[in-house]
Amino acid sequence: MPSGDPERKRLAMPKAKTLGVQQRKRLSMKDVLLWAEGEPPKPGPRRIGIHTSTAGGVEMAAERAYRLGANTFQIFSSSPRQWQPYSLSPAQCDAMRGLREKYGIGPMAIHSSYLVNLASATPEFHRKSVKAFRGELERALALCAEYLVLHPGSFRGRSREEGLKLVAHSIAEAAEGLELENSNLRVLIENTAGSEFSLGGSFDQVAHLLHYLRPVCPVGACIDTCHTHVSGYDIVSETGWHETMQKLDETIGLKNVRVWHCNDAKDARGSKRDRHEHVGKGTIGLDAFRRLLNDPRTEHASFIAETPIEDPGDDLRNIETLKSLVQVATVPAKRKRA
Repeated sequence: MPSGDPERKRLAMPKAKTLGVQQRKRLSMKDVLLWAEGEPPKPGPRRIGIHTSTAGGVEMAAERAYRLGANTFQIFSSSPRQWQPYSLSPAQCDAMRGLREKYGIGPMAIHSSYLVNLASATPEFHRKSVKAFRGELERALALCAEYLVLHPGSFRGRSREEGLKLVAHSIAEAAEGLELENSNLRVLIENTAGSEFSLGGSFDQVAHLLHYLRPVCPVGACIDTCHTHVSGYDIVSETGWHETMQKLDETIGLKNVRVWHCNDAKDARGSKRDRHEHVGKGTIGLDAFRRLLNDPRTEHASFIAETPIEDPGDDLRNIETLKSLVQVATVPAKRKRA
């Protein structure tokens, strides 16, 4: 998901465009529930999925994932650009759990709100961020999610080290009394694109934050391929790929990377610009994803695309592209039929 300074982005939010009838119709047909017919594609030998819409109710995300042939998925549990959270009813949480069990889909990741900045130097913004993140934790627990993905935030107005320590303290404050250590939920720190004041722009920073968080709650990492590429790591050349994976293993530990966000990039390596592209259509290319999906050190992880949906079927095509790259024979638990 887009990373950077949430406080700056909040001020620069573009105005909504007025759409014509044909544009609205085209946008609505992007929903797999409107165009999918017959049996959904079969899942592959890796946990592969995509960020899925919760339109019509949070539980409908599991139905969409199933129709797309995914066996893992990611959602927002509330609007990512509003402080006011959605209220989840017990019936919705039960329905989500029921559909996931019916279809055998998991793990499920929840991506936290774009607004949350647990390193903010603005007291009011920081207070709202802690409260919002507690809501994220509570909804993740209610939905029985396995992972809650968090961008570390922006340390603007502080030193980087102060920002890292404040994020750890803020997560501890948000999690107070929730007994996360007794749940199946794990907070995943996502690496970022490396903009000037962002935390998590290097593997060392993510590893540093995980060190602070381990006494607080169950933690791990989410590594975004686009963020990795545009922050400056070489994952395109074969030599660069092996060096980057070695660096990742030495800092964060590959065993601690529970989710890979499989996004190609619109921009060049080292550009610090976080713009996702369809898998294989950007500046990263297919070889990096092929290496990632067939590396035995990553077989425990989930691979989730956050690619744009510009035309109906784009989400399905990105999932199918990732599946087509898998050459290993290891098969996860079979997904159940409807």
